[in-house]
Amino acid sequence: MSNASKRSAGAAEKLGGKIKGGIGKLVGSERMQADGAVKEAKGRAKEQSAKAAERVKGKVEEATGALKNRVGAVIDNRQMKAEGKLRELRGQARQRVNSR
Repeated sequence: MSNASKRSAGAAEKLGGKIKGGIGKLVGSERMQADGAVKEAKGRAKEQSAKAAERVKGKVEEATGALKNRVGAVIDNRQMKAEGKLRELRGQARQRVNSR
């Protein structure tokens, strides 16, 4: 399962828990409210776990891109330098997107 699908599954579980908790509150069922809160917390944890994994991937991508960029500069290979810079920026973007 990809991190994107794990993140979506976590968001869905979190929403389901919020709904279940709300229904429990409406009908006066403390058990249903508690079950909803647990489900919501599990969903939030899954979401955060997927985001953390994506941040790690972004950090690795940024580091390998920076290395390729530097090597390209040292050997005076403009294409390698540009590819490295692109990869570095993609890694930074992946980290930013998953930091929220």
